[in-house]
Amino acid sequence: MRSRPFYDVVAALARLGVGIVFMAHGWQKIEAGITATGRTFDGLGVPLPTAAAVYSAFVELLGGAALIVGLGLPVTGALLFLDMAGAFVFVHADQGLFMVDEGAARNGYELVLALGMASLVFAAGGGGRLTLDQWVIGKRLRGAAADDDEDDAASFVESLRQAELKPPKKPRRTPKPRASDPPAATEPSATEPPAAQNKPADDPGDDVLVAGRRKASHRRRASTTQPIKPPAGDDKTSP
Repeated sequence: MRSRPFYDVVAALARLGVGIVFMAHGWQKIEAGITATGRTFDGLGVPLPTAAAVYSAFVELLGGAALIVGLGLPVTGALLFLDMAGAFVFVHADQGLFMVDEGAARNGYELVLALGMASLVFAAGGGGRLTLDQWVIGKRLRGAAADDDEDDAASFVESLRQAELKPPKKPRRTPKPRASDPPAATEPSATEPPAAQNKPADDPGDDVLVAGRRKASHRRRASTTQPIKPPAGDDKTSP
């Protein structure tokens, strides 16, 4: 199982080697001249030879340097892959695999195939972490994380400030009972029998008892006011 730092070092070395080859071929075209390179491409059957000469020269030179430092690898790798694909299709496809076979130059496609596939790997994210892209992205991520931390700290301080400025809530006081207030309703006592608690107010038994009491008091009152008659034997005429 490979370790991540080892892979990053190997990827950086691969970018360095491939980038040097691309820069050498690009510089060779520029040194020969764009016009002369265009005429060569025209003789090889490349369409739009002058535009193809400009594209290949500057993409190989600048793209090789970008591979070495690891700048814009997805775009750089894609442009270099297109450059090698054009060279394969229009120049080297019908020349065989080997560039030199049996001591004779065959101008085969082995070099453009290897360089094109390596460029495609770099475009797909195989350049490792020792790149300028990773440094820029990491710096941005660290800056974004620092901004988030500052925003969180500012919001926390603001919440504390709001809590300090907010007046405390006063406890609610229960009003004291006044002498003019009616007495609060009390629940029936637990010792009171259920019959007395559930007895309706218009129970006829109370009327009977009350009526009986009223009749008894009426009789007593009548007995006290009625004159006492003497016995019949004691009735005598006064002298």
